[in-house]
Amino acid sequence: MSGTAPQAAHDRDPGLQPERTRLAWRRTTLSSTVAALLAMKTALHGGPSAAAIIVCALCCALWLAFLLIAHHRISTLAATNTPPALTPRQATAGALLTAALALCAAALFF
Repeated sequence: MSGTAPQAAHDRDPGLQPERTRLAWRRTTLSSTVAALLAMKTALHGGPSAAAIIVCALCCALWLAFLLIAHHRISTLAATNTPPALTPRQATAGALLTAALALCAAALFF
């Protein structure tokens, strides 16, 4: 019995974990898109001003940066059965971009 344990660990089947992770990245990207669009709509609701245009540009830049990270991760997950772990740099960048976009959207309501 103990002779089969190393073999079983070597032939690990990740199951649906990569698919669930890929779907989570897609959901987060969709949520980010909705937050950016609502923030831009709120900023431009009273008419375009210099501050509104700057906020819209910032929201777009944050959204595009997050989209690049998410697309890279989704592509990596789809390319192989055993994708590499998310690097701490990518995880930190994704979390910071998401928080920054949320703060931009929240600041427009105050």
